[in-house]
Amino acid sequence: MSDKDELNIKEAKEKGQAQGNQQLIVFRQGNEEYGIQIDQIKEVVLTPNITKMPQTPNYVKGVANIRGNIIGIIDLEEKFGIKDATTTDDANKASNYTLVVESDEFKVGILVTEVPNTLTVTMDSIEQSVNIVHDNNVDSDYIQGIVKLDSRLIILIDIFKILEEKDLETMSQDTAG
Repeated sequence: MSDKDELNIKEAKEKGQAQGNQQLIVFRQGNEEYGIQIDQIKEVVLTPNITKMPQTPNYVKGVANIRGNIIGIIDLEEKFGIKDATTTDDANKASNYTLVVESDEFKVGILVTEVPNTLTVTMDSIEQSVNIVHDNNVDSDYIQGIVKLDSRLIILIDIFKILEEKDLETMSQDTAG
């Protein structure tokens, strides 16, 4: 991603906030579209070489060096249980991008197979009641709503709530050393 693309993300953030709209980064995981609020994304980069780490959950692919920072790399398709068993990591590696997500507590990369898009949506297009299907064994608190756009349904997620605290601790220990 070029410096110009980084500026476009910053401009999109400012434009969406000024108009009271929601700015999203939209990407595919499996056959579904997911959206993350644009202020949760630092940048989008081509996926670098990933070094596997021992004793991490299967959806933690390892760590990578992105602009001099060692960060954990997560595969949301595996985390969500929607990974296509016929695809291999090596076959898709060349076309993968990484969304770099940063908060005060952690920095992590999310693997995506297609270039993500920015999308401006109105607050009216977001359906907040998403408790249609609920499994008590699964924490669905990370789903913020469903964005309805014509025939598209985009699952709006809070990336900070997806990762469990123990996973973040594991990744921060791996990248600290």
